[in-house]
Amino acid sequence: MSDSPLAQAPLGRAVAYPHSYDPSQLFPIARAQNRSALRMPGPWFGADIWNAYEVSWLNGRGLPRVALARFTFPADSANLVESKSFKLYLNSFNESRFSSQEEVAATLQADLSRAAGAPVSVELMNVGAADALGWQPLEGICLDEQDIAIEHYQPEAGLLRIAPGAEVVSETLVSHLLKSNCPVTGQPDWGSVQVRYTGPRIDPESLLKYIVSFRRHTEFHEHCVERMYCDIWHALQPTSLFVMALYTRRGGLDINPWRSSQPEAPPVLRTVRQ
Repeated sequence: MSDSPLAQAPLGRAVAYPHSYDPSQLFPIARAQNRSALRMPGPWFGADIWNAYEVSWLNGRGLPRVALARFTFPADSANLVESKSFKLYLNSFNESRFSSQEEVAATLQADLSRAAGAPVSVELMNVGAADALGWQPLEGICLDEQDIAIEHYQPEAGLLRIAPGAEVVSETLVSHLLKSNCPVTGQPDWGSVQVRYTGPRIDPESLLKYIVSFRRHTEFHEHCVERMYCDIWHALQPTSLFVMALYTRRGGLDINPWRSSQPEAPPVLRTVRQ
């Protein structure tokens, strides 16, 4: 761990919460190191969408303001941001005065874009808005009720296989059985996965076994999704592929990475588990 960039991260260490606005709390992690170990199939599109539920600051007269927020980090940004540092950064706004919500949004966008190395989208929402971060179920055929035996709890790409006599299909498959673990603290990260593809039909039992195989794996959310995307791509050789994981909330943040072989509008959704 001492040679890893995570050695300097606040994750897994006792830290003091900042009492004033402090962008230095943000801890970027280069995406390139993890991607160098993957068999990336070529260019992809996507983003990491963060929903934040504990955003607050003071107005010019010292009155607290609160909001919900959605942050969208492009997949082609040089860095992701470590989640605990993100939480500490957001908390640094709590006792700091800003003239308007627009100033807060502009400050967030500037700091996060600098940390990511690419423009980050920031949307602040009124907590009283009827449709603010409303939840909806994931579309697709759920894999989770299959009666199968599980033997692998570390990612095993060899589990993935095409169905016998597979015809070319376009389908969307969903599982709520994703669990991975924080690479520093070992704490569990729970999530739901959506896989949408056009290509030879994947054997549904093999896909569920593969998703469950992440259960003891230690890797950041973004890295897990990219690993899934690469493994499914090489196993299936589809003409199109979309993989998204919606992770449950921790510390007032949930993280929702998605990767796609096609450019498309970013999904805007939140499940009941979030």
